[in-house]
Amino acid sequence: MIVLADCNNFFCSCERVFQPQLRTIPVVVLSNNDGCVIARSNESKALGIKMGQPFYQVKDLLEKYRVAVFSSNYTLYGDMSRRVMSLLSTYAPKIDIYSIDEAFLDFAGMYVGEELCAYARNMVKEVSKGTGIPISLGIASTKTLAKAASKFAKKYKAYNGVCMIDNDEKREKALKLLDIFDVWGIGRQASKKLQYYGVRTAWDFTQKTQSWVRNILTITGERTWRELRGESCIETEELPHKKSICTSRSFPDSGLKELADVEEAVANFAAECSRKLRQQHTVCQSITIFAYTSRFRTDVAQDYIHQTITFPVATNNTQELVSVAVQTLRREWKRGEYLYKKAGVIVWNISPDDAIQGSLFDTIDRTKQTALSRAIDEINKKNGHNTIRVAVQGYNKNWHLKSEHISKQYTTNLNHIIEVVVKE
Repeated sequence: MIVLADCNNFFCSCERVFQPQLRTIPVVVLSNNDGCVIARSNESKALGIKMGQPFYQVKDLLEKYRVAVFSSNYTLYGDMSRRVMSLLSTYAPKIDIYSIDEAFLDFAGMYVGEELCAYARNMVKEVSKGTGIPISLGIASTKTLAKAASKFAKKYKAYNGVCMIDNDEKREKALKLLDIFDVWGIGRQASKKLQYYGVRTAWDFTQKTQSWVRNILTITGERTWRELRGESCIETEELPHKKSICTSRSFPDSGLKELADVEEAVANFAAECSRKLRQQHTVCQSITIFAYTSRFRTDVAQDYIHQTITFPVATNNTQELVSVAVQTLRREWKRGEYLYKKAGVIVWNISPDDAIQGSLFDTIDRTKQTALSRAIDEINKKNGHNTIRVAVQGYNKNWHLKSEHISKQYTTNLNHIIEVVVKE
C-alpha cells in the first residue's frame, strides 16, 4: 500500500504553531510583495476568501472579520517542512518527498486492513504532536488513488485524518464523489476536454476504454486511467520535470534605478534557479534574463531588457549561471533614469543531469564543478540557506520583497526564538 501524507493548510498551520491563539481564528498568507492570497485556513475559506484573490480586493473583508494576515515566510515554511518529513521518514522504509507539504510513503509488506489504519492514525497523532502541523493521510494501492483518499481525509472529520481505499467497493464510491478537475494528473485543459465528452467524475473516466483514453489524453492520461482502476504504474522518479524554472520579483515602491541593485537581484534569482535544477536532478541548456520598468506609469522613462543565452554544455552550476546572468545584464544595461519595477531569470531547455551532451571544446572541469556544487549545497543545508554564496549576490536589502506582515523565523534565527514569560 502507498500512503500520501499531506499537511493541512500548510503555510497557515506553520504560522499557528508559534501563535496558538490563532488556532480558531481565520488566517491567510499572502504571496510575494503581499500581492495575492496563496493560503487560507478553513475559517478563511468559510468567509468566501478565494485562492489567488488580490489582497487589496479582500482587505476590507479581512479587517471586518479580524483575519490574521501574514506575508510569505519561506524560511520558516521550508524548515517546518524538513521537520515534518524527517518525522514521517521514521514510519516507512521509503519516502519520496513530492512537494513542500506532501510526501509518498511506501508501506508494502508492512500492515494491512485495520492494523494499517491504526498505524496511520498514530502517525497523524505523533507528527502533529512533534511539529504542531496537522496532516492527513490517504492510503491506497496507487499514488493517484492515494491522492484522492487524502482529499477525503481532509474533507471529512470522521476519518480522523486517515482515509484508506483498499477494495473495489471503496474505490467506486470514492471515484463517484471525485470531480474530474480534482484528479491528480488531469490538468485544466484535459478536464475541459473530458467534460466535453461527458466525463464529470473520476468514475466516469475509468469507464472509458483504454484506447479511447490514449487517443484523447495520450499515454500520460492512460497512466492516470490505469492508476484510478487500481494498477500502480507511476513512479515518483518518472514524474515529468518542469519544462522551465523562473525566479522573479516585483520591486517595492517606485522600483530600482541603480545597476548594482538590479545586478544583485538577478544574481540571487540565477542562484535560486540553479539550486532548483540540482534539487530535481536536472540541467538547463538556456537562460533568459529580463528586467522592465512599470507598464502602467506614463510619467517615467520606459525600458525593457530581455536576452537569452544558450550554453555550449547544459549546466546547473551556480557560478556559471550567475556569471552569465550578471554579464548579460551589464551588457544590456542602458544609462538613464530608468526605474525597473521587475526583473527575473528563466532557465529552460531542461533535461536530466545524467544525460548531458559534452563538448570537445569545453574548458570547464565538470567533475570538479559538480563536486564543488555538492559540497556547497551540503554546507548550506546544514548551516542555513545561502551561507555560502557568490559574492555578487551581496547582502543589499533594496530589492527584497515587500513583506509588511511577515512573522519571525522562529526555528532558524536565534534572535527570533520564542520567549517564555513565567507569571507568578
